[in-house]
Amino acid sequence: MAHRLVAGKLKAGEVAVDATAGNGHDTLLLAGIVGGEGLVFAFDVQACALAATGKRLMEQGLDKVVSFCQRGHENLAEVVPECHHGRVSTVMFNLGYLPGGDKSRITREETTLSAVGQALAMLKAGGLCTVVCYPGHPGGAQEAGAVSRFIEALDPDGYRVERHEGENRLNDPPFLLAIEKLSSG
Repeated sequence: MAHRLVAGKLKAGEVAVDATAGNGHDTLLLAGIVGGEGLVFAFDVQACALAATGKRLMEQGLDKVVSFCQRGHENLAEVVPECHHGRVSTVMFNLGYLPGGDKSRITREETTLSAVGQALAMLKAGGLCTVVCYPGHPGGAQEAGAVSRFIEALDPDGYRVERHEGENRLNDPPFLLAIEKLSSG
């Protein structure tokens, strides 16, 4: 669902951020859409995640449009050059742990809330931020709840928020929060 929403919003030549690169699926989508005239910033704290992402992009010839950042997503505003602040079209988050990786290394409520706030500030009017929350792992429910509360408190005149979740899924399934920035203010 996040990919469908992003594909309908992001355009060639724009700037996008994958705040949690992981295995590179979102980064690949973003790079494929923005193309050679665009730019994608891919963040992950784990070197193995960025290596997997880089390999995936290189296989598709899209690695040149991506700036790889081995930093936590709470550093978005510091790492993404100021000239792009207020001009970013899309930011994607997949919370939790690296699939196939160490399940004890997870995104955390404190850094995620900071990162989402920074991401929303960097979006242009009409820009989109997607956050996929995974409440089914240790620490995931706490983080998902905090992110949900943060997003629910956003000014409805400045942001439109949608929640997408499967009704017939068991065991605390993931859900998607999609936030569209309505104005640049």
